Amino acid sequence: MYARKSSKSLPLNRSKVIEFTRGDDLLRAVIYCRVSTKEQVKNLSLDTQQRTCKELCARQGWAVDRIFVEQGESAKTADRTELKNLLAYCREHKGRIHCVVVYAVNRFARDQYDHSILRLQLQRLGVTLRSATEPIDDSSTGKLMEGIVAAFAQFDNDVRSERTVQGMKARLEKGGWTFPAPLGYLARRDGNGKKTLVPDPERAPFVTHAFELFASGLYNVNETLAIVGKMGLRTRAGKTLTPQSFGALLRKPVYAGQMVIPKWNIRSVGDFPSLVRSETFSRVQAVLAGRHPSVSARLRSNPDFPLRHFVQCGKCARALTASWSRGRSKRYAYYRCQNRHCRGVNTRREEVERRFVEFLEQLKPKPEYLRLFSEIIVDVWKEKQTQVVAVHDALLQRLADLKKHKQLLVDAFVYKRALDQHTYQDEFDRLNEEITLAEMEAEDARLDQLDVEAAVEFAQYVLLNAARIWSESSSEQRQRLQKLIFPAGVLFAEGVYRTSTTSLIFFELEEIRDQKERLVALPGIEPGFED
Repeated sequence: MYARKSSKSLPLNRSKVIEFTRGDDLLRAVIYCRVSTKEQVKNLSLDTQQRTCKELCARQGWAVDRIFVEQGESAKTADRTELKNLLAYCREHKGRIHCVVVYAVNRFARDQYDHSILRLQLQRLGVTLRSATEPIDDSSTGKLMEGIVAAFAQFDNDVRSERTVQGMKARLEKGGWTFPAPLGYLARRDGNGKKTLVPDPERAPFVTHAFELFASGLYNVNETLAIVGKMGLRTRAGKTLTPQSFGALLRKPVYAGQMVIPKWNIRSVGDFPSLVRSETFSRVQAVLAGRHPSVSARLRSNPDFPLRHFVQCGKCARALTASWSRGRSKRYAYYRCQNRHCRGVNTRREEVERRFVEFLEQLKPKPEYLRLFSEIIVDVWKEKQTQVVAVHDALLQRLADLKKHKQLLVDAFVYKRALDQHTYQDEFDRLNEEITLAEMEAEDARLDQLDVEAAVEFAQYVLLNAARIWSESSSEQRQRLQKLIFPAGVLFAEGVYRTSTTSLIFFELEEIRDQKERLVALPGIEPGFED
């Protein structure tokens, strides 16, 4: 054991003991205490450790330079801020500190590996380790005892870890949740005192809505996140979710009440309420995997060939494919029948698309449906407004909450004197920033509310100018317009388009031609109808 410098009982690694600079000849020690649970903090375990360590220092004549106390932290190094502070302190005071005193070796490191590397780092700084309850020192016997004690500490930790895992497995198999509560849930105790999950009243509705939006296939991950983010979905720390974390959220079976732990081969039904219906969760997984019909359509789309997979061969009724062919000096785009044995269509892209525009120009809205068109648009508008209004209302509520927090802050500073000027100003500025952003988002959401009259007018314009709009639109917009007008697709053969099913908004093309043939020019008007 260490004693005064004049003693002959100095350790064998005497060269590592550095002369003092403060004029006294006492060896200086720092004490490190740790408990891993809040209950241990309350039951005076820390006081017991400190008192025992101080008694050892007093018996050995060591001056206690500083005490580092870890309260309610796990044995993981990442969680032990005071251990990090201790190592930094020994480094910054190298030559001044010669010993670290702990109550027991298992309070210092969680396993043999951690113990060894920590011991080596201390040795590099000229610092040794002593236990107040175990006979360890720098002698060969002391080092052997230290290794044995560290091994038993790891053994005890491993046994407790195995028991914990077994208990978790048993609980999971019975439907109980043993991990931290995922976003949208809160951890609570059931009637038997066992850990379970309950919906978070603040975040659960947003999580449910996110699944429903994404399951529709109309929104991708970023778009869905933007919508629920505007409505107020935040992490428990008050931050917005990243696309990566939101994508991971959509893949968690726990939201459908399913317990799926692949590494333990566990699949069970949770004993807590689900936030998402099983069918909705399955659709979400299909969209994420690209199996949803709308997703498949997007994956098959090609901006170079908007009519691919939409137009069908007029001879065999197989959908047309399309590709580029290399000529002598440049490349050429062709639409072809997917059936290799059919020669019905093998036509240049320009010709196929020009004929399709001519085909659209022949369409004419049915008068009876045009009269009812306003009612149809109003119905669509009402459906759209449900979503827009929900976002706007959520933003207004968030804005009201922020203003309430701001008022509470002012009250705490002005009337209760509970805050200093610096803390108040920082929080005041932060709240003002959030209020500004919330006001902007609320105004954006208000502007998103459609003008129904303008929507009807625009829709009528689309119906009357389908050919022009198709020609001027992007590839994705063209495909949407095609599907609207021709829900069953169109047939193409020998330069002619035809269809068996047209949207009810339009006359059948045959009806237009029949009417044209029956019309007679008025007397005195010579021009006939153009072919």
